[in-house]
Amino acid sequence: MVENQSSTTFDIKKFDMRLETEWLGRNFLYLEELESTNKYLSEESSRLGNGTVVLAEKQHHGRGRNDRVWLSAKGENLTFSILFNHPTALKASLPVLNLGTAVIVANAIENLFQVKTNLKWPNDILVGRKKICGILIETSIMGNDIKKIVIGIGINVNQTSFRGDYMLEPTSIALEGGVQVEREKLLAEFLNLFEEGIASILERPNSIIQAWRDKCNILGDKISITQDGKTIYGIFDDIDQEGNLLLRTTEKTLLINYGDVSIHI
Repeated sequence: MVENQSSTTFDIKKFDMRLETEWLGRNFLYLEELESTNKYLSEESSRLGNGTVVLAEKQHHGRGRNDRVWLSAKGENLTFSILFNHPTALKASLPVLNLGTAVIVANAIENLFQVKTNLKWPNDILVGRKKICGILIETSIMGNDIKKIVIGIGINVNQTSFRGDYMLEPTSIALEGGVQVEREKLLAEFLNLFEEGIASILERPNSIIQAWRDKCNILGDKISITQDGKTIYGIFDDIDQEGNLLLRTTEKTLLINYGDVSIHI
């Protein structure tokens, strides 16, 4: 399914030729402009199937964690969201799903380009100390049941100039790899890997936790965690099997399940 295919910026036929999934992204919505891909899927989920992907060339109110604005140049990056509303997919541990999504984005980038990535807890993909991708997972809960999960992903692809204030300096694949990227190829690579990876996220979460550890280069480093305006300092010891960060302070080891991480050299 294709909507608003008036632009030739993103070649849907080229993308479809590279997509090897059975169900993920087979319902693909392409829109020129949208308020937010996450909001769109959340509002339209009742009529859309499991694994629907919506890509927008421009988002007017793209968001990151804690409602931070995500600014992206039109037609230069990948800003898209994925809908999970099938009971099987909804059994995933959300922290492991978050970490697993980051691992698979990093793998897709490294598979195609000479760009070495690393991961920052809980959901950022970096190159060195610069941010190349962010992830936002939102859920709809009724009682004790999750009714849907929407995963929003923003990858800086071909943008080479960034304006505004950022917690982490942004970069892009084009800046780091010195190449103009075929966005269709990158999106298909990620979705191909992600469909395979869902099985590991559901059935072998320990393997996802270890894969995330392997791609995090600040384990053992001094960091700070900011939660609700309060900052805690310590050593990034590890993540546990639930995806929580273990912060070793001078007094004890704290289990952290949310917050903003800053690295201290």
